[in-house]
Amino acid sequence: MTSSTRSLVRRAALAATAVTAALVLAACGSGEDSAGGARTSSPASAERTAGAHNDADVSFAQGMIPHHQQAVLMARTAATRASSAEVKDLASRIEKAQDPEIETMSGWLESWGAKVPSAMPGMDHSGHGDMPGMMDGQDMNKLAKASGADFDRMFLTMMVEHHEGAVEMATTEKANGRYAPARKTADDIITAQNAEIEEMNKLLGKS
Repeated sequence: MTSSTRSLVRRAALAATAVTAALVLAACGSGEDSAGGARTSSPASAERTAGAHNDADVSFAQGMIPHHQQAVLMARTAATRASSAEVKDLASRIEKAQDPEIETMSGWLESWGAKVPSAMPGMDHSGHGDMPGMMDGQDMNKLAKASGADFDRMFLTMMVEHHEGAVEMATTEKANGRYAPARKTADDIITAQNAEIEEMNKLLGKS
């Protein structure tokens, strides 16, 4: 083989090596970009999936917030007007459970760009009369004026109805909702409030 032929072979081999290296680097770069893209988009995709919600989720949060707000208002009234230690303890537990849920659901609605119900409503709840278990303004006024054993009985009777309404709303969310945290909250509401309904019925002497 002549020196010129050998030189051509070497140049061809070097060119082939360069092309191969370039292809490898391109492939690696593409892989890194792809992996990087996966790292960037994967959580976003997961977030989109986890954050997927529907109209039922929005309705659940927008309805349950004022529903919880009324329960909290009733519970706070019990702190000063109830005579039974059991009723006061129950009211305290209701407030502690439902206040954080109000904050959580308000956060969902904000993140979805949906309207958040106003802060703690006053005693007039006539605007929510079509919501299961909600007391109207007259009921709330009667409760606010009651005290002692009369308050205890009225509070328990109203709260049983109120809880039954919440369980109904939560059951609808579990059946129709899409947002996993909302469905989990609905499940928690069903479990906790059914237990409290049983507890309140016992205090009322119904079971």
